[in-house]
Amino acid sequence: QIRESAALTRDVLEQHFNDLKGTLKKLLDERLMSLLQEVDAIEQESIKPLDECQKLIEHGVSTADDLLLEGESAVHGDVGQQNEKLCSFTKKALHIQLDSLPEVPSLVDVPCLSAQLDDCLLTILKNQIFRHGTVASRPPVQLEEFVEKPGGILVRWCKVDDDFVPQDYRLQYRKSTASHFEDVYVGSETEFIVLHIDPNVDYQFRVCARGDGRQEWSPWSVPQIGHTTLVPHEWTTGLEGYSLSSRRNIALRNDSQSSGVLYSKAPTYFCGQTLTFRQVLSGIETVGQPDRRDSLGLCVEQQNGFDSLQRDKAVCVSTNGAVFVNGKEMTNQLPAVTSGSTVTFDMEVVQLGPGSNEGGTCKLRVTISSNNREVVFDWVLDQCCVSLYFGCSFLYPGWKVLVF
Repeated sequence: QIRESAALTRDVLEQHFNDLKGTLKKLLDERLMSLLQEVDAIEQESIKPLDECQKLIEHGVSTADDLLLEGESAVHGDVGQQNEKLCSFTKKALHIQLDSLPEVPSLVDVPCLSAQLDDCLLTILKNQIFRHGTVASRPPVQLEEFVEKPGGILVRWCKVDDDFVPQDYRLQYRKSTASHFEDVYVGSETEFIVLHIDPNVDYQFRVCARGDGRQEWSPWSVPQIGHTTLVPHEWTTGLEGYSLSSRRNIALRNDSQSSGVLYSKAPTYFCGQTLTFRQVLSGIETVGQPDRRDSLGLCVEQQNGFDSLQRDKAVCVSTNGAVFVNGKEMTNQLPAVTSGSTVTFDMEVVQLGPGSNEGGTCKLRVTISSNNREVVFDWVLDQCCVSLYFGCSFLYPGWKVLVF
């Protein structure tokens, strides 16, 4: 573990500083280009009036040279043409202003470019670079517990550094055969159920934390292996009124007029576990219209011909929060089910009747929770059940339920 984490830390440091080198070079090149462009702009703007002045002076000198040549030709020409040339020379000389010069900018108005470079930048960078990065050998959080769930694992972690004040946690996982970890949770909780876990397959987990008011994450905890032996909960296929996700753990009440109870594929709920129904958005931004016959719950066996779990050998919750046991409504009521609501069922055996091994009676302690409220009661069955089916029924379309 020490050699592996040390090698990984070296790789991370080398990659990070190589990235910094590339980024710094790019920034310095961009700054240099910006300053050079600024020099070019000042040069072009400042030299333009001087170039125009020079052109005017050169033009005046050229005109004077031409006039001088013409005067010399008039003086040294033939007597017959001398008067005519002198007359033409005199007219040109009167029209050309040889004693005027363009306005030349004063010396104080002419820019003189120079580069002002502050050497303290190197000192600042040096101080920042020498303080950049740390190597830690004691992560402030560690993985604490793995709890098997059907098709998932409940991962718990804890803080082991009393001086560390966490703001957020970050949980990652990967299959033992994979090369890279991936984020599965970021938040303030200290536990998370990782779903879509293949049964009897090892997964590696690690967690880190971010201190209060900090941006950087702490070192990773020591990776640990977790797995589940429980098959995932799945809805049964083929019922016309419901559409299922690819993993068959999400059921959507569709627009079909057909109604009935959608059951689990198999009796995969065992006493001692927690079964969770979560209402999720169905893409139309709202849940379906509620009806008192709607139900979410558990039952001893599949019974076709019913449009609700509000029947014998079943416990369920309606979308209006009513709790039913063997078809009878209890006086205690839970909050209504809305978008994002979570309803959980917990059961434990509290009493086995005579001849339980041959299917005798049993009493189950049932706890149903929803929106921070719960109902607890005893459910007496005339036969001892090792496992139970789960099911749901909705009269109107738009309801979408995830089970885990």
